[in-house]
Amino acid sequence: MEPVITRFPPSPTGDLHIGGARTALFNWLFARHFGGSFILRIEDTDLVRSTEASIKAILDAMEWLSLDWDEGPHYQTKRLDVYKDYLQRMVDGGAAFYCDCAPDDLERRRKNAMAEGRKPKYDGRCRDRGLGPGPDRVLRFRCPDSGTTVLNDIIKGPIFFENAELDDLVLQRSDGMPTYNFAVVVDDVTMNITHVIRGDDHVNNTPRQILIYQALGARLPYFAHVPMILGEDRARLSKRHGATSVMAYRDMGILPEALINYLVRLGWSHGDQEIFTRRELIETFSLENVGKSASVFNPEKFLWLNAHYLRERSPEALVPLLQPFLAAKGYPARSPEYLARAIPTLQPRVRTLVEMAEQMRFYLVDDVEYDPEAARKFLVPAMREPFNRLLGELAALDGFSHERLEAVFQQIVSELGLKLGKVAQPVRVALTGGTVSPGLFEIIDVLGKDAVLKRLNNALRFIDRQAG
Repeated sequence: MEPVITRFPPSPTGDLHIGGARTALFNWLFARHFGGSFILRIEDTDLVRSTEASIKAILDAMEWLSLDWDEGPHYQTKRLDVYKDYLQRMVDGGAAFYCDCAPDDLERRRKNAMAEGRKPKYDGRCRDRGLGPGPDRVLRFRCPDSGTTVLNDIIKGPIFFENAELDDLVLQRSDGMPTYNFAVVVDDVTMNITHVIRGDDHVNNTPRQILIYQALGARLPYFAHVPMILGEDRARLSKRHGATSVMAYRDMGILPEALINYLVRLGWSHGDQEIFTRRELIETFSLENVGKSASVFNPEKFLWLNAHYLRERSPEALVPLLQPFLAAKGYPARSPEYLARAIPTLQPRVRTLVEMAEQMRFYLVDDVEYDPEAARKFLVPAMREPFNRLLGELAALDGFSHERLEAVFQQIVSELGLKLGKVAQPVRVALTGGTVSPGLFEIIDVLGKDAVLKRLNNALRFIDRQAG
């Protein structure tokens, strides 16, 4: 079997969105599965809309997802001499002709064709005029007038296109730039691409590209068109469904392995397995198991998957990922060791790094703010004696193990004739400011003796002020 070579060719006109990221992922996995090569190509011939910022955003997203490439990035704007050579081959072989039809005249003729019930395609006026290159002239492909072009798609099966329905598409614009359909064929031919894996919005481009391959006498690659991603309302996924940019998900506190795992399952399956390591994906990925139907992006399932990966990561590995989110909230800086002790208490409770940063607040601030309703209900005069007893007992401990803390609390509530919950919840409010948090003994252990004693004393002063 010849070496597999795939490619991902984004246009740098914006961020890398998840549809493009899934296409890149499928190409990357297919190449890695067969021990082949994955090429990154930047299709930047749209000089008006292409930007350096978009190129950087695409490369950053690819690197964040760890979709490493074996060759590239190649830039189309640096390959103009290659396209010029292949355009001349098309002219010399009689497969292309120059056209000087003005855009407004072309539009008028299209409208007339539609009004007369004809297909609004180029009418072939310049096909046999024998024009050469010149100002305001484009180069067009001489599309066959008859016959059928067959796209043998690995995913969709055979699709048939009548050549008479196709157009004499422009290969080179009047400014000298090659058009997408021509440049992509030349790139794939010269880079020896064996498999073209892309979104099914490219299906209608493919017969035109096949005809260009044939005109150049080039071997066809295998084509595989992946169904699109839909929102929960079954409309094409867009910004109104939420974030679509890869880096927006990073900024929401998503882990790259969660996004990779979720994207690969949008349209591909391997039995009933939902969660995959990267190694497992490389070993099991195949185009035969890509579905023919569009996939629906389910935000809740995505967050569930991210929560799984947050629990799987070691606290020490999460610290550097979490720190930017803590800094963005303006929290006081704490040592990595302290954060690594706090993180395990939050891992089972959060779905994103943003949620973890929000719930980390009481661990980091000097003084907690009490939820008014919680303070009204739990920080009451009846808590003076339990809090004072706790202050004395906790100050005497030389370590905050779960067993020692439980013994202290049980002793105090027993002597005072109270149930544990009657003391534990007020202490929780004193230490965190609210009624919902990780386990109380976990909190006390992470905060440490000085912080716990300080917050209990602050709570007593609050009770006195409210009572006074």
